[in-house]
Amino acid sequence: RWVYQRTFAAKKGSGRTLLHFGAVDWECEVRVNGHKVGEHRGGYDPFTIDLTDSLDASGTNDLQVAILDPSDTGGQPRGKQVLNPGSIFYTPTSGIWQTVWLENQVPETSIDSLHTEAFVDGRVTIRVDLRGEAAGVTQELEVSRAGSRVARSSGEAGQPLAAQIAAPILWSPGHPALYDLRIRLLKDGKVVDSVKSYCAFRSVEVKKDAHGVNRFFLNGHPQFVIGPLDQGFWPDGIYTAPTDAAMRYDLEVTKRLGFNMIRKHVKVEPETWYAACDKLGLMVFQDMPSGDNKTDADKENFKRELQAMIDARRNHPCIVSWVLFNEGWGQHDTEALTKWLVAYEPHRIIDSVTGWTDKGVGAFSDIHAYPGPAMPKVEPNRASFLGEFGGLGLPVPGHMWLEKGWGYQSFKTGKELTDKFVELFENLRFLQGQGLAGAVYTQTTDVETELNGLMTYDRAMLKMDEARVRRAVEALYLPQPTVEDVVPTSEREPQAWHYNTSSDTPSTQWVDPAFDDSAWRRGPGGFGTPETPGAIVRTRWDTKDIYLRRKFTLDRDRKLGDLMLRISHDDDVDVYLDGKLLWKASAWTTSYLMIPMPTALSRGEHTLAIRCHQNEGGQYIDAGIVRIVEKGSR
Repeated sequence: RWVYQRTFAAKKGSGRTLLHFGAVDWECEVRVNGHKVGEHRGGYDPFTIDLTDSLDASGTNDLQVAILDPSDTGGQPRGKQVLNPGSIFYTPTSGIWQTVWLENQVPETSIDSLHTEAFVDGRVTIRVDLRGEAAGVTQELEVSRAGSRVARSSGEAGQPLAAQIAAPILWSPGHPALYDLRIRLLKDGKVVDSVKSYCAFRSVEVKKDAHGVNRFFLNGHPQFVIGPLDQGFWPDGIYTAPTDAAMRYDLEVTKRLGFNMIRKHVKVEPETWYAACDKLGLMVFQDMPSGDNKTDADKENFKRELQAMIDARRNHPCIVSWVLFNEGWGQHDTEALTKWLVAYEPHRIIDSVTGWTDKGVGAFSDIHAYPGPAMPKVEPNRASFLGEFGGLGLPVPGHMWLEKGWGYQSFKTGKELTDKFVELFENLRFLQGQGLAGAVYTQTTDVETELNGLMTYDRAMLKMDEARVRRAVEALYLPQPTVEDVVPTSEREPQAWHYNTSSDTPSTQWVDPAFDDSAWRRGPGGFGTPETPGAIVRTRWDTKDIYLRRKFTLDRDRKLGDLMLRISHDDDVDVYLDGKLLWKASAWTTSYLMIPMPTALSRGEHTLAIRCHQNEGGQYIDAGIVRIVEKGSR
């Protein structure tokens, strides 16, 4: 526990003196001139303390703010803050970490907050919450666009205000149209308070597309949702950005790279961050910051802080989804909390659990796969969503928190990193065609020892080729390609292979079509150990190397670009087609990838031969060939 202390100038007058806090982590008590004037618990939501009755007649006042933050020794929501940071958890923040400002001589009857709802049919309703007495007070609403008034209404204070806009321009990432609002309070014909705000007309929902697949819909149209996981950490201020411009820069880079959304990861940002998303046209999936939630008191506090987060940020049109739990952290009462959220926020999408412990509720079936990509099975009532994937790392000396760091997969050059990024995003397109509704790439920037950002932690470098990244991202907005099996993998049905797991390396001729593999064993794919992520094991393989052979026949010629290798491998792999090296890769995958085949094939018999080598951890290999039936174009 510690105390902030300072003096400020303010005298009692005809109005109130209010002290506003953006956020304080976690518990605080406010004293003015030795008198306790208020307290607050919650590290992410704004609050206001009325100082009026404790002001000194001299006009000079002493202000003390006492702070208590248990960090990860307590059960309160705290996100990724821990006292001993490392791996995916980071340096903690305590105390006042968002802006603080004093408002003096505020009218006795004034506007405390607004609750705004705008609909695609042009309706806008506003609930005006007041301070002070509402008797004899009326309120007025004026809606304008680009300086021209488009609607107005009035009514008694305490009642909702409503207006109708003809043919509203809808908000979207491509056209983030905002409408200006002005709300006035009047008493005896005189304006006693006035505030400005804005709204946007848009709708979000999950429903079936023309093919009966559940998709994310924006303004009545299916929209693939793609964006980075955004942690919101900074090397100097930790939770606090150095400037608003610095904070906005992250968003501008995100937009420039072609993304249409951001998943704000177990943290709540200042108002100006969401205002920038509103104006730039970036949809936001907003996580609830996680905590332990082990005791009844923790669980009760979690719901209180969840509601406070929603109440404080719900007017922002950029927020399209609330994400309740991340990877099971503090997960509890999932079904009941989801039911409550759906009722409390009926016009936003509720993602109950992103990753791990799915309870079958909420609008999404949401998995994590590193590096991926992958997707959950298509369900009749929920959309398939990839809540995290990627995590591709690149150390950049001179721009790192420590001398060493990590990524889920690491690369040595920006070109290698870009090549892998493009490969992952090309594979997302095929998952779209199978029913994937959206995905989140890890992540916007490096964070402390994590080196898997699009940018370095200091924001000094974009690690990849910007033009190639943007093309890969924007391809996801094109018509979805569809594929059909030519040489099926063993994902759905077991496929027979000849295989050899002997410690003796087979003849160097083992890749040739004429090689006699009759002495090899025969078994169904895939091959590996069952605990390997993404593996569909039908034949156990637990030696260092496995050699596979399989013959197939084409009934017609296939031109270059028609065919793609579909493969999942853990670890290093070499793939041969008709005795020639087709493709090789190191490291591992956790899902099946599509790899363009650099050669055309004629009709007739062909031979696919594969060697996979185990380095450490799990192991798995399965492969096939698919044909592009339809490829999207602009």
